[in-house]
Amino acid sequence: MQVTWKKVLAAVAVVLLIGYLISIWWSIEPDPIEQTVYSQENGQQVVGYATTTSLILTVEALLDKSGGWLSNDVTPPSIFMDNMPAFEFGAIEQARDLALIMRKEFSRSQSQSTADKDLLAAHSKLNIEHTSWLVPSAESEYRDAIKLLKLYRARMMATENADAQFYARADNLNEWLKEVQKRLGSMSQRLSASVGQERLNTDLSGDSSARQSTPGFGVQEIKTSWWKIDDVFYETRGATWALLNFMKAIEVDFADVLQKKNAQVSLRQIIRELEETQQPVWSPMILNGSGFGVVANHSLVMANYISRANAAVIDLTNLLTQG
Repeated sequence: MQVTWKKVLAAVAVVLLIGYLISIWWSIEPDPIEQTVYSQENGQQVVGYATTTSLILTVEALLDKSGGWLSNDVTPPSIFMDNMPAFEFGAIEQARDLALIMRKEFSRSQSQSTADKDLLAAHSKLNIEHTSWLVPSAESEYRDAIKLLKLYRARMMATENADAQFYARADNLNEWLKEVQKRLGSMSQRLSASVGQERLNTDLSGDSSARQSTPGFGVQEIKTSWWKIDDVFYETRGATWALLNFMKAIEVDFADVLQKKNAQVSLRQIIRELEETQQPVWSPMILNGSGFGVVANHSLVMANYISRANAAVIDLTNLLTQG
């Protein structure tokens, strides 16, 4: 009997070790997409090709990375993993935002024009719950969205077809940057809350006649649960990875607009800050030291990069509006 128990324990230990090694392999993050991928081989760059391609390649990378799409897995070891699913959620949120702006702004010449049918369907497909594993599964819907985006890209590149368009204008770009500002601001606040802070209520600042539905506290203690700190960190890391891919494409498609506004440097500064968020994490876990404590706080370091990127986005928005 004693020998049997030893064999069982040894078998369990082997299974756990294999599961642990698989989880490490599946936790490898995809590399940022190189900007050279967005250039067309024939040398004739069609406006909108880079942005559409960046969205396609970003979603494909999430689906085809080691382990595939893990957010909806219900079997070990992925069911015990939370960092990579958080990364996937942050990235797919950015993909949804870009798909929405492409449908509402980039593909439409004016407010009275109709939305592109392929972009409309693709945005709907991307909005499925990322944890859905029954019919339809998240992977199948995202694959369908990729097919629809490729159809839109093919129609857009066909010179004889004027039905599918991509309009690279300063006002269109500003609409997307406004969404980016909101996302980055939220990320920065959530990351900063890793150490806890007293936050004054500024919800109604700037307008003496402003009202809200229910009264808010004048001062509120905001602190992220230690159980969720790594999730917030990797969700931000996934969002900035996708955003970095999109910014590189925007630099290609909106080159003329940026040059006219003398805003190329501002965009490159955003790209540089986002690249810093993708530096390797050498610690085996996300540390949560106090502000000036002995132990590092990875969330605050990430929040610093996010805040600087957000400041650069605000500068770029001002240049596009007033420059």
